Amino acid sequence: SAASDVYKRQLFLLLSLPALALGIWAQFKVRSAFSKNAEIKTSTGMTGSQVARRILDINGLNDVQVEQVNGFLSDHYDPRHRVLRLSPDVYAGNSLSAAGVAAHEAGHALQHKDGYAMLKVRSAMVPAVQIGSWLGPLIFLAGFFMAGMIGTSLAWLGFLLFAAVAAFALVTLPVEFDASNRAKRLLVSQNILFPQEIGGASAVLNAAALTYVAAAVHAALAPYDHVFDVRRRHSDGRRCVHFPDVSDGVFQVGAVVDVTNQRDQAHAAPVEGDSADTC
Repeated sequence: SAASDVYKRQLFLLLSLPALALGIWAQFKVRSAFSKNAEIKTSTGMTGSQVARRILDINGLNDVQVEQVNGFLSDHYDPRHRVLRLSPDVYAGNSLSAAGVAAHEAGHALQHKDGYAMLKVRSAMVPAVQIGSWLGPLIFLAGFFMAGMIGTSLAWLGFLLFAAVAAFALVTLPVEFDASNRAKRLLVSQNILFPQEIGGASAVLNAAALTYVAAAVHAALAPYDHVFDVRRRHSDGRRCVHFPDVSDGVFQVGAVVDVTNQRDQAHAAPVEGDSADTC
């Protein structure tokens, strides 16, 4: 019903707006924590690259290379090429922030060495996610607009590719949390940071973890709206046409094309004040 459609849309907005706010706050938090602790030098004077190298060598990962990569907080571990890449501020930085981030990435290399189960799952999902992130929207839209002729199977396929991206974000959480926990333990046990210094590095890692939580929440909510659209196309056999209203410069929903009669005629006209037919 129209009332049910409005309720579901409102529920989606109610859930998505806090998720958006969480993502913005998380980004601010991680940048703030990193900048603050980047000003605090470590007592040992080790740079991020030296921290990573030390952790890797002590754990028998002498074959893992440590390289510098451009970008801000673009740090990552590449399990295929066995390379740990650090951003300039981390690679050459002597700070609590640099030590924390470098140790975190080294933690991913240790996960790889130990055969950490969730890292294996995430790595196995990468091909599907790479396909789903760009092909999923195209398949979904094609299936959505052709639902009146071929049914909703194609749209559901696109949705499943969307869902793979959401699942990847959820699987990422334990992987990142475990890497951060390893980093905190190693920084102290390997005498890279003194106990009184670990708080600054932990603040950076905790803030970074929040960004993954925000990404997971957003990814988990994203498919909801698509499920709603596919189910409605299946139930009423209509597809919505969205077109720009040039009078005010914004996009508005204003047309419905009836495809239930299997005729060659197509009707597209603005619909105002009719909640039952407006998409």
